[in-house]
Amino acid sequence: MLAITRLPSPRMNECELTFATRTPIDYERALEQHVEYRELLRACGAEVVVMPASDDLPDCVFVEDTAVVLDEVAVIASPGAASRRGELDAVEAVVKRYRPIERIRLPATLDGGDVLCVGRMVLVGRSSRTDAAGIAALRAIVEPLRYRVWPVDIRNCLHLKSACTALDDDVLLVNRDWLDAAALDVLGREFRLVETPSGEPFAADVLRIGRTICVSAAHPRTAELIGRLGYDVRTIDLSEFAKAEGGVTCLSIVLN
Repeated sequence: MLAITRLPSPRMNECELTFATRTPIDYERALEQHVEYRELLRACGAEVVVMPASDDLPDCVFVEDTAVVLDEVAVIASPGAASRRGELDAVEAVVKRYRPIERIRLPATLDGGDVLCVGRMVLVGRSSRTDAAGIAALRAIVEPLRYRVWPVDIRNCLHLKSACTALDDDVLLVNRDWLDAAALDVLGREFRLVETPSGEPFAADVLRIGRTICVSAAHPRTAELIGRLGYDVRTIDLSEFAKAEGGVTCLSIVLN
């Protein structure tokens, strides 16, 4: 297993924000937390690739948004925020070492954070960053590879993975308040839906690595819930990245 990461930009305080109120980010602490995140990935069995930061790209640490990587192909995204489109070439240069490359191209937009791959199912959030044309472009690439693309409308959050991630190939962790739960309920025969505890709305963004589920330390009730379900749970402090609307999944691209 491989995890591609990218160091935080010194200009991280200029990051894009959609729903969060801007709060000063402690850059030195962000660097420390990123080291801790990479150590966590290694402890879970991943080989970690570390890309350098770019002074000109405040959001570059959120590398997940730049690509969707399946077993057969890597799809380079088409970010909905214009300020993030300069991130793509550097990520493609790394990802193409491991997968053939396809691209989503403007005017279609699609962020990797809106794409959740669970087995042969690809859930895609319709959001402020991912539009219908982006979903259609992704479908044209992956459905011939026998993946099923399933759009899900989201609200009040940045990306689909803010509201829904996978604990297993048949178990989803969801915050129903931030997505069209009916779109998932119709998949009830394929997935068990586990709801995040009240008071922890951001907790649905967790990172699965094997049987280990990585959870933000800001969400202890969710970590406890997942542990009771029989998963190995590890927590990590990502408080500085949360100020930039980042979660546990946002900081890496994980390849099997």
